[in-house]
Amino acid sequence: MDRRNFLTSTAAGTATTVALLTSPAAHAAETSSEALALPVPAQSHGATGRNFPKAGGNLGNHNHSSLKAITTSNIRKLGGAWHINLENGSTGSPQQCAVVAQDGVLYLATTQQNVFAVDGRTGVVRWRTNIGSETTNMRGIALGKGLAFTISGSNLVYALDQKTGAVVWTRELLVEDQGDPGCDPQSGQCGGSKGGLAGAVVYWDGLIYVGTQGSTAGARGRGYALDAATGEVAWAFWGTPGPGEYGHDTWEGDTWKTGGAVCWIHPAVDPELGLVYWTFGNPYPRTDGSTRGGDNLFANCLVAIDAKTGKRRWHFQSVHHDIWDYDGVMSPVLADLLIKGKKRKVVVYGSKTGMYYILDRATGEPVHGMEERPVPQHADQKTAPTQPFPGGEPFVETEPRLDKATRPVPFYPTGGIFEVHWDRATIIFPGAGGGADWSFPSFSHRTGLVYVGYGLINSAYSNTHGGRVNTARPLGEYFAGGLAAVDPRTNTVAWRQEGDWSLAHGNSILSTAGGLLFQGRPDGVLTALDDRDGRLLWTWQCGAGVNTSPLTYEIDGEQYVAVLAGGNGLPYPDVPKGDHLWAFKLGGTVGPAAAPTPPSRRNQIRTDAVTGAVANNTVTLGRIWDSSKNAPGTAENLVAQNAMSPQNLTVAKGTTVTFTNPPHNKSAHGAVAFFEAEFDTGLLMPGQSATHTFETPGEYFYNDPIAPQNTGKIVVQ
Repeated sequence: MDRRNFLTSTAAGTATTVALLTSPAAHAAETSSEALALPVPAQSHGATGRNFPKAGGNLGNHNHSSLKAITTSNIRKLGGAWHINLENGSTGSPQQCAVVAQDGVLYLATTQQNVFAVDGRTGVVRWRTNIGSETTNMRGIALGKGLAFTISGSNLVYALDQKTGAVVWTRELLVEDQGDPGCDPQSGQCGGSKGGLAGAVVYWDGLIYVGTQGSTAGARGRGYALDAATGEVAWAFWGTPGPGEYGHDTWEGDTWKTGGAVCWIHPAVDPELGLVYWTFGNPYPRTDGSTRGGDNLFANCLVAIDAKTGKRRWHFQSVHHDIWDYDGVMSPVLADLLIKGKKRKVVVYGSKTGMYYILDRATGEPVHGMEERPVPQHADQKTAPTQPFPGGEPFVETEPRLDKATRPVPFYPTGGIFEVHWDRATIIFPGAGGGADWSFPSFSHRTGLVYVGYGLINSAYSNTHGGRVNTARPLGEYFAGGLAAVDPRTNTVAWRQEGDWSLAHGNSILSTAGGLLFQGRPDGVLTALDDRDGRLLWTWQCGAGVNTSPLTYEIDGEQYVAVLAGGNGLPYPDVPKGDHLWAFKLGGTVGPAAAPTPPSRRNQIRTDAVTGAVANNTVTLGRIWDSSKNAPGTAENLVAQNAMSPQNLTVAKGTTVTFTNPPHNKSAHGAVAFFEAEFDTGLLMPGQSATHTFETPGEYFYNDPIAPQNTGKIVVQ
């Protein structure tokens, strides 16, 4: 069947000059004047002002405010207006909810399933409503008809009275009468696999739009529209089409029943066209395409859906038959551009591939062309012969580089975007964490640029055949990332600011008419940057990782900025977590929080440390440590990540460590330190050993050249 990807071959327009910034404090002296003064037409979607009523700000997901009392000139006077802990200082749960504001009141929900209304001037809690105990990834409340709409981990949609927090109605979703007889509303089981509600809720014209999650477990995705007054389901759009539906023939056999393709990021809405633009995630199984031949619609698609009827108008698939977890999980942005003197209404769609696909909002036609290029093939994976590449350029590289955080861990097979894999763990970049991931981008009405946070994170994929494991992020690799400003008129990079932190997981961007970009980092720091070049102007320590979207609002002519700082488990499992809600204003007198311990910039080994005394200063290769016996296991293992006994060894400076391949193993093994090159045992045959004396304190990662996913760490104190 037609992929409808409008297969043209070249990019339209002329690229702007690109200034690449490699230091967070660098000045973009070479940034083009064109990039700083783009002709920006009046937008169909107005910028937010005193209110910030939804995740993404407006229906076009611009994350842009017309407020300009806070500027690049006075940003250093910004201080804390107030600060509260929503969950009594809890540090056990991450927080992902974008705060919204209306008429001086902030609304948000915590992971602990409490919904709050907070006075935007004082930080006083006006009301708090608990909606259960089963958590879900709630990323934003919708406001409309005097109600606040949210979701719970029990697959319930709630409508709360906006003034009091009282429950007005509830609606259970994922039920049999919505067309899937395999769904059990009590357990959340759909098609035999766990699924549920997720994402930010969106309100428009009497309807609310609610998404789902669960593609990693085989849930069948669907997007819902509900009557905002009653909770009655107006329509449901299935991520994997059923028999007789458009796209059903892109799934082999019955794999559509558990095919994933969930829509867990909030959509955009174009009221003029009456369309909802929703992104659908990866297919299931995530990295194994052997059973689900075909393009697998509507996985990895942007789908334009009639807002009132739920009928598909058009779709665009950015990755055919995905086996790389390259789902489009970034909220789409609707923008009006001047291209070659003509106003174009576009939707900007993209994510983990590190590329933006800029499409006509009415037709789905690529604005800058699209080329279907041949890509590496693997017969067992049933790979698609080609993949779409948009005109313009990626906003990050599309292959690993030795001089960046994308430097591959040694001994793995390695490749760039769309490299194939099967039973051997193969490192690729962009990885599952991007490129870009689920951070909300921003479209500035001031500069005409789209600002997007990205990560520099490799992934290594294999499949379960023969006992192989999926090492989604190789142990010991570094994390990094940055912020890119993309000119959507040409789909080229205007400037890029690269630094030490991955900014792809909820580190959303707010742009303002005051020339500022606000974005949080996983070390708890909220930053303010110059929108012209990314120059760092202001920082604030919030006390926990800032993995949510900042917002700005106005009360009695005074501008505030607010953000929820609560951390997020990806890509940093040890990101500082919390429940900090902050508001800032010029002249604010509340000081910053104490700086928490920042997350490790490497993908850490997290098994319990074993001392040299307990392990007899010996690492046994190819064996898994038996913690109940404080001894190496008895069976050789060639597939696990922890087949070093012990995997995490702590010794004193000056200690000599022995690396041994026991005589009962059948394979050669070794231990090679990366990236510090501290030691290399060479290949050791069964029964052979090697030693190394550690004279310098530090942390040394190493892996097995025969089974590179098998990784250990020695900490020298």
